[in-house]
Amino acid sequence: MINSLEKNIGAVKKRILLVDDEIAILKLLEFILKKDYDLVIKNNGFDALTWLDNGNIPDLIISDMEMPYFDGADFVRSLKVSGYYRDVPVIVLSGSDSLENIKSRIPYAINDLMAKPFNPSILKDKIKLILN
Repeated sequence: MINSLEKNIGAVKKRILLVDDEIAILKLLEFILKKDYDLVIKNNGFDALTWLDNGNIPDLIISDMEMPYFDGADFVRSLKVSGYYRDVPVIVLSGSDSLENIKSRIPYAINDLMAKPFNPSILKDKIKLILN
């Protein structure tokens, strides 16, 4: 019993910030990732930046490209010009634009870009690669 407790205490989950305005995508991401990661869910880039500005720094950010108020390109731009968040890995998801067009809209280094719908197994593999 003590060995089990020691293992659980030492195993801190990595935190992933999920940013998407589509509830179905957020639910899917939550379903496939909640077992292995501590998830923070925000519906737009503005809310995500507010959460970050309150002193929270995740291990990874997964963001949609097309969102109201503050789209993915603006959100990533804000992250990458910041002294605090520029080194946080980012995966961008997009369902409405060509991946090449997205690359041209985000002139900053991101860790990966995936089209929606995405394969959950591939996403999980990419997350593991980035976080390890």
